[in-house]
Amino acid sequence: MLKSHEKFNSKTGKRQILIVDDEKVNRELLGFITQDEFDALYAENGQEALDIMKENSEFLSLVLLDLKMPVLDGFEVMKTMKSVEELSRIPIIVLTSDEGAEVECLRLGASDFIIKPFNVPEVIKARMMKTIELYEDRTIIQSTERDDMTGLFNKDYFFRYAEQFDRFHSDMDMDAISLDINHFHLINELYGRRTGDDVLIHLADYLKDLREKTNCIVSRIEADKFYIYAPSGLLDYETVSDEINSHFEDFRDIYVRVRSGVYLDADKTIDIERRFDRAVQASNTIKENYAQPVAYYDAAIHERKIFEDRLLNEVDDAMASGQFSISFQPKFNVEADEPVLASAEALVRWQHPQLGQISPGIFIPLLEKNGLIQKLDFHIWEQVMEIRGRWKKETGYELPVSVNVSRMDLYSPNLIDHLDEILSKNGLDRGKLYLEITESAYTEDAAQIVAVVGRLRSEGFKIEMDDFGTGYSSLNMLADIPVDVLKLDMRFVQNLNSNDKQEKLIRLVMDIAKYLGMAVVAEGVETGDQVEFLKSVGCQLIQGYYFSKPLPAEEFAKYVEKLSVK
Repeated sequence: MLKSHEKFNSKTGKRQILIVDDEKVNRELLGFITQDEFDALYAENGQEALDIMKENSEFLSLVLLDLKMPVLDGFEVMKTMKSVEELSRIPIIVLTSDEGAEVECLRLGASDFIIKPFNVPEVIKARMMKTIELYEDRTIIQSTERDDMTGLFNKDYFFRYAEQFDRFHSDMDMDAISLDINHFHLINELYGRRTGDDVLIHLADYLKDLREKTNCIVSRIEADKFYIYAPSGLLDYETVSDEINSHFEDFRDIYVRVRSGVYLDADKTIDIERRFDRAVQASNTIKENYAQPVAYYDAAIHERKIFEDRLLNEVDDAMASGQFSISFQPKFNVEADEPVLASAEALVRWQHPQLGQISPGIFIPLLEKNGLIQKLDFHIWEQVMEIRGRWKKETGYELPVSVNVSRMDLYSPNLIDHLDEILSKNGLDRGKLYLEITESAYTEDAAQIVAVVGRLRSEGFKIEMDDFGTGYSSLNMLADIPVDVLKLDMRFVQNLNSNDKQEKLIRLVMDIAKYLGMAVVAEGVETGDQVEFLKSVGCQLIQGYYFSKPLPAEEFAKYVEKLSVK
């Protein structure tokens, strides 16, 4: 893509032109006429002209082309130029005495004509300059509407062209398609940004071929996101998906998979960007589903989006009106013959006045994705510390409690100050607050997260790694991550009875934790057999329905009181 006006000039400072004519006298005459304004190259037949063009395509501003020549005539030259991308941008003025050839020449891409013989030099130069300026202006405009890397439409121009297409084809049903490369950031991290760029260009090359075959509109929107706007029924999207992923099968031994979201027969009563938002929503439903490369927007996705938007809009009011409450689930130390209450986990619940109980599995990922989780976390921590402070005043005992900490919380520069403030206000100790951080939080920007967690631990807070075993490179990370407690994901426990390998894996985790000086909590424990096995392999702490479900604060206080009576 041409990026500056300098690209239109030759090394001598003049615009460079190519004069193609089998008559030497014509070549010399045109060279003499144009020598003050232009730097001329010469060819005496069509094949020689194409060779010169390929060598000088970056700087050629114009071709003056005779039609009747040996080896390869002017018509064949224009056909070839039209089919070769780097030559198709070069404007052509045809040199002819045959006015009847004009229609065919225009169809093949000619911009203007100079009639032989060359009697009026000023007219010839004026026609040449006008043609060059028009093409330069067009190329500059195209350079602003195209993505520099791929040559596809950029976001703004894509939407403009799509809207223009709709105006002229108002009765045509259209589909909106979104394409994303799965885990593209990992390609950049593992193989380097240049390889990542090559992946994008490789996908763009397929889309250019698709555009040529179908006349659909294609674009690179940002990063690894591409859009297609196509007439309904034109494309089989399952086939397109197969072709795209096959396109990458031999690409440098790198595993590349592209997923597609399709909004069929897009509703033209909503704006063009919202149509593609719906395609993106469909694509996001299969973000981690590698067996399904194509997803279609439907009523269920639409209803879920409305539901999620409602939750996002109402979360502030929900916090202000007390819709979020805290439940506590106990953790028991089972090393002795009799289990002993050791601590509890604070869990948030959302009781919506119209929608009822909303699962944390729905609203927590939603708030994380939309950057609102930190506000909720701070709100919940304040409630938890207030409850713990009240219990301490009533009983004289401070029960250790763990609270969930999101990755976004760890980026807050005031995290420790905020925790200290609410602990101090309620007369509580740092060392009895456990901060549960999911294993997956350590896999993104690991160095910074480890540094923050290390500081928290050095300041006296206890650190639990939640959901251990569900993320990436777990064992590799443990040696470097400052953690006091590993929390074994409940899926390990749930599969105990049906899988001998699961037992061996749990034994291995216990050995590693013991070697590294870490305690282990097993969550999701429901049966006596599970408890006995976990005790036998050295698991110190157990959490789950075997002992108690999560209880509201008042019920939990009564539960603890009964335990103390016993």
